Amino acid sequence: MSQAHTESMKHLMEQFARLPGIGPRSAERIAYFILAQPPADALALAEAIRAVKTRIRHCSRCYNLCEQELCEICRDERRDHTILCVVEQPGDLISLEETGICPWVYHVLLGRIAPLEGITPDDLTIEALIQRVQGHPIREVVMATNPNLEGDGTALYISSLLADTGVKVTRLARGLASGSSIEYANKSMLSDAIAGRVPME
Repeated sequence: MSQAHTESMKHLMEQFARLPGIGPRSAERIAYFILAQPPADALALAEAIRAVKTRIRHCSRCYNLCEQELCEICRDERRDHTILCVVEQPGDLISLEETGICPWVYHVLLGRIAPLEGITPDDLTIEALIQRVQGHPIREVVMATNPNLEGDGTALYISSLLADTGVKVTRLARGLASGSSIEYANKSMLSDAIAGRVPME
């Protein structure tokens, strides 16, 4: 990094460069953009970052992101609480919700089983999921993990744990291309996958 930068600017650029998709040049441009803003605007950004790190937590029931004990979806009595949709990350939940056709509630795993990365079932919220199914009148569990090797493996593992519960376990239809991510699928593709969900085999 150039010696022309002050220590404070160097530090700010280094922090921006740690963000996904931000290289050194982009980090430099963002840092100088912030420096050029009125103090109130720059500090508002800093406050927004502080707020998400201090206020946001995981819903105590479904592990979605929220600022209260339960997320808005879990508190919504208009939802069908007998259908539980299992997703890997909060971003996947948001993508499904944007289709406008999901009547159910969710369970966020906070990841997927990936042995090569050292991620085991114990690192996810699978135990809490099983307890929810056993402790509540759930009639269907919709597996909406990503259609790739790890996502499919995670879905099959959870399906095997639920085999003796009598709960119907379905999977989003393959309107989703193999190897893709739910978070980046378009609404039409997700709508087809939701409407055409099939039993887990």
